[in-house]
Amino acid sequence: MAEEPLAAGYTSTDLLHLSDREHVRERFGMYIGDNTARGLHHLVYEVVDNSIDECMAGHARQVSVTVNVDGSVTVEDDGRGIPVERHAQLSEEMDRDVSTLEGVMTVLKFGGKFQKGAYQTSGGLHGVGVTVVNFLSEWCEVEVSRDGHVWQQEYQRGEATGPVRKIGTTTRVGTKTTFKPDPQIFPSTKFTWDVLSRRLQELAFLNSGVKICFHDAASGQTEAFCYHRGIVEFVEWLNRSSDAIHPDVISIRGEQDGVTFDIALQYTGEFTENLHSYVNNITTTEGGTHVSGFRSALTRSLNAYGKKTGLYKDLVPTGEDIREGLTTVVSVRVPQPQFQGQTKTKLGNGEVEGIINSAVGDFLAKYLEENPKSAKAIAQKGVLAAEARAAAQKAKALLRERKGALSGGGLPGKLRDCTSRDVAKCELYLVEGDSAGGSAEGGRRREYQAILPLRGKIINAYKSREDKVLANEEVRSVISAIGAGIGDEADLGKRRYDKIVIMTDADVDGSHIRTLLLTFFYRQMYQLVASGHVYVAQPPLFRVRNKKHVYYVQTEDEMKTQLLDQGLGEGVFDPGDGRTISGEPMQKLCRTLAGLEDALVALERRGVSLRDHAGRRDEKTGKLPIYHVYYGPEERWFTTRDELESFV
Repeated sequence: MAEEPLAAGYTSTDLLHLSDREHVRERFGMYIGDNTARGLHHLVYEVVDNSIDECMAGHARQVSVTVNVDGSVTVEDDGRGIPVERHAQLSEEMDRDVSTLEGVMTVLKFGGKFQKGAYQTSGGLHGVGVTVVNFLSEWCEVEVSRDGHVWQQEYQRGEATGPVRKIGTTTRVGTKTTFKPDPQIFPSTKFTWDVLSRRLQELAFLNSGVKICFHDAASGQTEAFCYHRGIVEFVEWLNRSSDAIHPDVISIRGEQDGVTFDIALQYTGEFTENLHSYVNNITTTEGGTHVSGFRSALTRSLNAYGKKTGLYKDLVPTGEDIREGLTTVVSVRVPQPQFQGQTKTKLGNGEVEGIINSAVGDFLAKYLEENPKSAKAIAQKGVLAAEARAAAQKAKALLRERKGALSGGGLPGKLRDCTSRDVAKCELYLVEGDSAGGSAEGGRRREYQAILPLRGKIINAYKSREDKVLANEEVRSVISAIGAGIGDEADLGKRRYDKIVIMTDADVDGSHIRTLLLTFFYRQMYQLVASGHVYVAQPPLFRVRNKKHVYYVQTEDEMKTQLLDQGLGEGVFDPGDGRTISGEPMQKLCRTLAGLEDALVALERRGVSLRDHAGRRDEKTGKLPIYHVYYGPEERWFTTRDELESFV
């Protein structure tokens, strides 16, 4: 009997066409990276970037971001406001009247960034940003103030729940977007203050004079960012804990062929390069043509100056030597940037490299001539870096010459090794001192867990030159035990352990030692970190004993979940109306009540009584009021914006 061809069962029914909304929700990674904390915060960035684009176009000066008590986020600006009138092209395509606002919020590849009229430069390019946010939100609400009126439209998981409607009058202009990330997409919808604050501060640095206000309604925490000197203040802020080797931040600004560039740099006594690059306010973590243009111009200019003044004789610094201790912010604005993917991490425009290279080269040649004291200090920094590099190469050579130091033959004497030779199972624990080593020795599984005690705090690999780091005895012990080598010569195939676990005490000293070890791995064994072989042991927050079974819990949220799971097995609730709630409805009820805790705390902080609030429920709809208004001695509650506007 002949075998059935492999393609026999492959028919047209196996191919499925998804709508834009379905595609975004099914393949969200294509648009926001992933559904972890990174993707969650990216939603906020997409909405904020639209407001910042209004600032870049000169139509807005202030942006406010609020994380609301219910976990939703509100982004408001004083820009022109999204147009709300009927859009002819969309209405014709959809065979119904469609407002421009609804198109922006519900149609992919639709926006004001595709032609040069609305925006000269912008961070949003693909016409998917705020639409994707809407598609990935449980609900979204947009208010537009323009032409003397306030317009509003609401959405549920990306679909409009009604038409755009006029809800009031105003003298203001701008757009206010509120969205709640969808728990069906994101396992955790909790925003982190530090992550959002860092990005908003960055945007304020990059857009001089723009005020960005950030508020967390649950905690009451508020911060405002506004920098009139822009990225010059950014470099000063980055160098706030370092010693600069020349007094002023060097600022290079200009415009050529529609490309605007703003570069600020300053040298410090540190031993690493600290470069931040942006295109149209978007962080380009992988750099691109603007960064390569800057670096080549810097190397060329300083090498020319060093040779001309006789500072570079026997040893000519490389580009890496010249950038040691340099803090730089490179910000360019390009009318038609070519990015890699929607998350935009690298710039590909070839013409930008030539523009930056030429402008930076011309400026630095003049600056070095006019500021001989600063120029000499910068050039000498490069010479010292080159000398240190040569010394580090000798130190590495000495390490290689030591009998089997990097191949596992000459292991440190204090290493309590494991017996297994299966690298995939082996783990190395770096612990504080001999006493901790003894404690770990008693609790380890000798077959595949090895212990290496370290005395005191190892050398700071960030603030010390490479040759001094490699001369440190504790560092040598770590390198020797791991066996993979260091720097460019590292070979992960020769490592002796699959996991390197930093296990320090849960105190200030332990935290310091952990930071120093992570710094060392990042600087000298980056491949080990990038490949996911370096871990930090985190002590659990709770120990739970259930009869004879004992287990550990890492977080308070996990503890709440565990307790709910434990208590809901046979739980039955009688609400007093003849019903009984148990099983899955009981679990849903308890989790909802547990989730209300943060909201209740925030209400109490505002002086709102839960009993008073709940007693004002709308009898017709059953909704709780969301507006609380004081008018003289009078106090009123409203459940809808229409009721509020009518009263006002």
